Amino acid sequence: MGSFINDEQRAKLRHIACRLALLCEDNSSSEETVRRQILMTMKTGKGWVDIGKAVLADGFLEIAIKSIENLYTRLMKRSNGEADIHVHKADVEKNLFKVLSYQAESAVAQGDFQKAVICVQRCKDMLMRLPKETCYLSLLCYNFGVETYEQKRYEQSSFWLSQSYEIGKMDKRYSTGQEMQAKVLRLLATVYLEWDCKVYQDKALQAISLANKENLHPAGFFLKIQILLKSGAADEDLSTAIAEIMHHEVSLDFCLNTAKMLLEHNRELVGFDFLKSVAGRFESSPDLGKVILLHIEFLLQRMREPLAKQKIEDIITGHYTGKQLSAETLNQLHIILWDRAAKNYEAKNYPEALQWYNYSLSFYSSGQIDQNLAKLKRNMASCYLHLKQLEKAKEAVKEAERCDPRSIFTQFSVYKIAVLEGNADKAVEAIVSMGKLAEEPAQHEDKLLADGSTVTTLLSLAAQIALENEQHAAAIKALEYLSQNSQDCQQVFIALKCLIRLVLSKVIAELEDKRMKDLDTLLTYLTLAHQKLAEPFTEGSLTLELRTQVTHWFRKVAWNLAVQFENCPGTMRDFFILSFKFSQFCHPDKAVLIAQKTCLLMAAAIGLEMGRQNIALAEQIELLTQALQHIQACRDIWKALKPTGDFSKDPTDTLLLLYEFEARAKLNDPALESLLESVWDLPQVESKTLETIASLAMEPPAHYPSVCKKALKNALTIYKKQEAVDGVRISKCLHSLIHLSLPSGVIDADACVLEEAWGYFEDALSTDNYPEVETLWLMTRAWNTGIFQYSSGKYKEAEQWCGLGMRFLHHLGSLKSSYESNMVSLYSEVLDKLDRVKGFLPNEE
Repeated sequence: MGSFINDEQRAKLRHIACRLALLCEDNSSSEETVRRQILMTMKTGKGWVDIGKAVLADGFLEIAIKSIENLYTRLMKRSNGEADIHVHKADVEKNLFKVLSYQAESAVAQGDFQKAVICVQRCKDMLMRLPKETCYLSLLCYNFGVETYEQKRYEQSSFWLSQSYEIGKMDKRYSTGQEMQAKVLRLLATVYLEWDCKVYQDKALQAISLANKENLHPAGFFLKIQILLKSGAADEDLSTAIAEIMHHEVSLDFCLNTAKMLLEHNRELVGFDFLKSVAGRFESSPDLGKVILLHIEFLLQRMREPLAKQKIEDIITGHYTGKQLSAETLNQLHIILWDRAAKNYEAKNYPEALQWYNYSLSFYSSGQIDQNLAKLKRNMASCYLHLKQLEKAKEAVKEAERCDPRSIFTQFSVYKIAVLEGNADKAVEAIVSMGKLAEEPAQHEDKLLADGSTVTTLLSLAAQIALENEQHAAAIKALEYLSQNSQDCQQVFIALKCLIRLVLSKVIAELEDKRMKDLDTLLTYLTLAHQKLAEPFTEGSLTLELRTQVTHWFRKVAWNLAVQFENCPGTMRDFFILSFKFSQFCHPDKAVLIAQKTCLLMAAAIGLEMGRQNIALAEQIELLTQALQHIQACRDIWKALKPTGDFSKDPTDTLLLLYEFEARAKLNDPALESLLESVWDLPQVESKTLETIASLAMEPPAHYPSVCKKALKNALTIYKKQEAVDGVRISKCLHSLIHLSLPSGVIDADACVLEEAWGYFEDALSTDNYPEVETLWLMTRAWNTGIFQYSSGKYKEAEQWCGLGMRFLHHLGSLKSSYESNMVSLYSEVLDKLDRVKGFLPNEE
């Protein structure tokens, strides 16, 4: 099958094939069959070993041994002399050697050290007759040594590596070679080193000495120094080993690694001397700077700053006298200098930090433009600010702007200077630049902006600095960008809270004309907070408890703003709606449901009030439609709230009814009829509610006189049924009914209209405690109706209505004397004229 199947599949196929073959064979099998059996069992066993399933290999390898013994017996029986015996024995031993080596592999894999030793020893005994297998057996023992070393079985590893070395020496013709022998010995020395260097120090040194004799290699020198260091050898011994290294050709990197190891083990005397020797040896090398750099690093680690500074100053001098460091080495030096400066900055040792930054600055040419130079100048500016040297800080920031004006860090430095100078406009300008840069991080080369956390940290610091210096305009701008760019929900909500508090303090102190703009700003902040809360909730972003607290805070703020600014109805309504929306994220307990209901009621009421103003028709329709939506949502909440307590005195049902009636009436909504049917069917409806419905039915653009009349009649019926007659309320109802029934000019009024109106007048006459002013109005209206009838030739009706007016005259109190004489006189004249008119009328046949 070749490469079409993998090693495991191949092992399984051999396993099956071998088992089948064994089932077909017996003791009488031919020699050829036995040889095939040996080959098949050997390959099957080796296949299982190679894929790491040594347990499955053992059975096949045992069969292979028995088959080899069987073959050997057969061969001996047909041998004719000593020569034949040697030939047959050699033939058999080749296979036996292989099987034993496979068994050793299996034993090592299964951790059976003793069995592996026995197998290898038997193989070793055969090497005199099979010298060509020396290399193979030596490598096999080396592999066992590597495997057990990796498993930290050092005793077994040392045995196998020793065996590998000894076997490799047995026959130079078939040895693994000096390089391999040295490699074996180096690993053996490493085993002793890691096993217990103090106990096996001599063995480790002996092994590495042998390795170096076999084949000189830098790894051998390095390992020898490792052993000496770990065993606590004296400096003299180390110096001797170092001197030995210097007699051979070794690379600079090897020398640097050796020096690092010496200094990391606190062998300063030997280490620094070695570095001096290395510097001398590689004086003409372009990489000499690496040696000096390492020297500086370790001088700083050992708190020997004066020496380190001297070397740095020497490098600076060399930089301007033709001995420049390579670009890579110079970059490493900058890193060391900046790191040192940063540590001093953190320790608040700002003059020392500046000295290290100045060392770095020395390597830049005048007028050079470089992003790293901009960073350097920003860092120096920070130091100057801490030292209260504002002018020097300004100069440094100016240089940073020249080198990298599109850096958010540069703009942050500009911002800090502006705030400290009290330049509010400049500070806001810098914050705006930071905000714009934060929104397009892909255009920046600075990798710190990749995750966005650095941006938000800078904006947060900017806000903090502004607040500490009472620069509220800059703080607001910083917090706005922070709330828009931060991915941290908690940070966003903190920023929005700060913004609301800052703007609210302005709003309270502002005049009316400026207040509206800031109220709109507050709406924007609250809307953003709602959007953030509406995002999918994840456990890592905000705990449920904190999320609930934040939601309640914004809900209450929106509510308080709505209540506080009732003279701005549109804004007031928006705040109530936002408060309701926030409450939707809260647990719907009784308190929250009451708050939701109130918010929606208020929003609907304000929307209706706004709809009554002199506005465009489209705007009015939109307001009324939105009010209807709020009413419906409120009704759903009210249904859920009712079962939670006693709300018998709550006017919500009435308010919802009136609000819905007004909205539908003004929208000319077809659903108005069904709403009214539900009103008329109510068992208990207050007369005041009916009067309000009557008023709303005629409030433009609504015009439903029939609805108005019906509502007033129902209210009138309720008033009449009361034990204590309320003449004032009854008079208002009758006034409205008469006003609706009698047109302004009744010349063309038909009889049924006049009859209906007459009934209302009669109701008024039969009502006790009727207000005198209303009685006067009824008298006047009845009299005028009679005069209109007279002028239209309806004399009989004129006499009736004028007579009705005279009846009301008798019910006047203090005002009667003012009207009586004139009324009686006029009434007499009317009657006389009526009599004369009647005399000329033809008699009816």
